[in-house]
Amino acid sequence: MMHENGRLRRARRTRAKIAELRVNRLTVHRTNLHVYAQIIDATGSRVLASASTLEPEVRKTLTNGSTIAAATLIGERIAAKALAAGVEAVAFDRSGFRYHGRIKALADAAREGGLKF
Repeated sequence: MMHENGRLRRARRTRAKIAELRVNRLTVHRTNLHVYAQIIDATGSRVLASASTLEPEVRKTLTNGSTIAAATLIGERIAAKALAAGVEAVAFDRSGFRYHGRIKALADAAREGGLKF
């Protein structure tokens, strides 16, 4: 439980800054089994687009939802869904996770998919 509290404490400063800037945010969450990404509007009240390794179409193509390949696929999907929803620029919220591994793979794939952050 201690890990979770520290991670959320680290995430708080980033989220406060993003709220201050009033921009859409790409928030990422990872668990031991899955990777999730959401684009939340500037007010913080609406989810504009989401993608995760739990989606049926994604489950068909992946054997494991906790790999860098899975994170890359989710990054590509969230970028495509965001552009379809008319969102081009976002702020990246890594939710207190280190920018490395799956988080980095997702961010790089989303950038390649056309999201600007």
